[in-house]
Amino acid sequence: MTTLVMFHPACLEHRPGPSHPESPQRLHAVMEALRRPCFEPLEWRTAPMGTREQVLRVHDAHYVDAIAALAPHTPQDGLVALDGGDTVMSTGSWDAVMACVGAACAGVDAVLAGEAHNVFCATRPCGHHAEPGRAMGFCIFNQAAVAALHALEFHGLARVAVIDFDVHHGNGTQAAFYHRPQLFFGSSHQSPLYPGTGAARERGDSGNVVNVPLPPGCGSAMFRARVAQALLPALRDFAPQLILVSAGFDAHRLDPLAQMALEDEDFGWITEQVMAIAADVCDGRIVSVLEGGYSGAGLAGGCAAHVRALMRH
Repeated sequence: MTTLVMFHPACLEHRPGPSHPESPQRLHAVMEALRRPCFEPLEWRTAPMGTREQVLRVHDAHYVDAIAALAPHTPQDGLVALDGGDTVMSTGSWDAVMACVGAACAGVDAVLAGEAHNVFCATRPCGHHAEPGRAMGFCIFNQAAVAALHALEFHGLARVAVIDFDVHHGNGTQAAFYHRPQLFFGSSHQSPLYPGTGAARERGDSGNVVNVPLPPGCGSAMFRARVAQALLPALRDFAPQLILVSAGFDAHRLDPLAQMALEDEDFGWITEQVMAIAADVCDGRIVSVLEGGYSGAGLAGGCAAHVRALMRH
């Protein structure tokens, strides 16, 4: 079995405006990086579109209906802002977010069926800020959370984890998991920084949430030490049957939207650590979903290190 990459061309058609950081160029940078010769063993697959049933496992029906109604259908409809200027829909956005959901759920299907050892979803827009009833922080539907609930409710797993190393706290995933003891959420993120959540005291109803806030300027040594001390042991103790990764690369030192100082190799390191735990507790089953990263070079380099590690299963 190899590492599978899930992709859908609809993800390039989410166009929130020429000055918006969540641009199609992000995904172009990832795809260019993963088309280099060293990634030739990757298997690429076109993702299916997600379904309303999948989305409703996390998101409120009235919210999903409102997003569907607001989505512009023609260029003449213009752009629709969902939370001020941060989260914006264009004519291609509905299909893009449904492709994100479809890719993440199909990734879960593939690893649980033994079709792939692990999966990377090369999709956008990001999703981890989307709460059950609202869009925020560039995110409309929370594909990582949806995929976790898909694993529980469709496949019948009992314990699923999401590890999030995006520089911003995944408040939406935390909100979806907080009262569900079958789900574990572990996050490393810069603090203070948007969205302002993710304090270490936020633990979930059953201790199923572990937050590792890191100060601005945090570099490799502190990142690795705190993740190794607080996040990784909790993940191992939870013993998930599947691990999802919210793979954001905006903690890279080149990223313009944050102030952390990680290198490409740090993203490879955390991937390897999560893989080692997955090998022990869930037969190596990992599905990774692209989240943030707003420096072209930082995103490409960090993502390449992440996928290279996934390929070393």
